[in-house]
Amino acid sequence: MDEFRHWWLNEHAQKVLEQQGPMLERYIINIRNEIDGLPGAPQASFNWDGMAEEWFKNEAAAHQAFTLPSASETRDDVITHTSEISRFIVTEHHIID
Repeated sequence: MDEFRHWWLNEHAQKVLEQQGPMLERYIINIRNEIDGLPGAPQASFNWDGMAEEWFKNEAAAHQAFTLPSASETRDDVITHTSEISRFIVTEHHIID
């Protein structure tokens, strides 16, 4: 987990910033805590170790970022360092701001 955390925060994140930086509004990396000490913690373990949030101003900016010539290189870096990746695109619904 330490090796994964180091790669993601210190190596991969820099590649993302170099390549997509001008298109990103926010870039957040969420890495799971090894211990969940909060009440109601699930008994089953998680299938993932982290999630990245890439925030774009609009869909056109996201499309531009993911069609850069370097996009496949960035994707290959993720595939090399993870056992599985998935992606979901969301629309936020602000209930409390």
